[in-house]
Amino acid sequence: MALVHPAYAQLRQVTPNAAVMLADNPSVMSLEGTNTWILRAPGSDECVVVDPGPLDEGHLARVAQVPVAVTLISHRHFDHTEGAGRFSELAECPVHAVTPQYRHGGGSDLRDGDVIEAAGLRIRVVATPGHTADSLSFLVENDNSVLTADTILGRGTTVLDDTDGDLGDYLQSLRTLIRFGRGYTVLPGHGPELPDLETIARGYLAHREDRLEQVRAALRTLGGDATARRVVEHVYADVDRSLWGAAEKSVNVQLEYLRSFS
Repeated sequence: MALVHPAYAQLRQVTPNAAVMLADNPSVMSLEGTNTWILRAPGSDECVVVDPGPLDEGHLARVAQVPVAVTLISHRHFDHTEGAGRFSELAECPVHAVTPQYRHGGGSDLRDGDVIEAAGLRIRVVATPGHTADSLSFLVENDNSVLTADTILGRGTTVLDDTDGDLGDYLQSLRTLIRFGRGYTVLPGHGPELPDLETIARGYLAHREDRLEQVRAALRTLGGDATARRVVEHVYADVDRSLWGAAEKSVNVQLEYLRSFS
């Protein structure tokens, strides 16, 4: 029987060129855990790894069982990067990332439009900031799949990091993904894969625009100087309170966006 999500500590094939190893680090923010993606063309004796995940020796050792040509980091969050340095040692591979502190083993910068040719694949870097300033997606040109990291999740919606997230950037990133068109499989940083990138990205965009209008309406009721917490209590009253902390981060980013026009 084919494996389905979630399947911990097991290599689960998702497309002809992409398999996933789910890290056992579930939380409110990481859903069932972080997806570490292992990419290689059929017959290749090496792979490309995207997001080694947490510093979990068992997880990292399982991922490193196939020779690794290069490792890519989608964005700075620790559940994607914490194990990167140790993984570089185990797999004896370079780790490429936007942010220098997450580069290891001689790894270099990643920029929009870069193409990584390894493991029989062509993988194009697509800048998709908004969740964080350094967020990237990766297009596997060989089979029309896109690794969206935390820009689009396998279920639920994305939290915008109020440290360096930006709503304007995020809306533009969703529009960038929509322009890929139909027929692209979504390989997310958390949760199960999804069948059609354009449809999912349009749904994400509509949801985010709806939430933004709800925040605008809350400000009309509460006053323009209302705190993010008061807005969350107003807009997310029907949402489990355990999620309010995450919602507050996104609301902070939305308030900054709205107030930039005032």
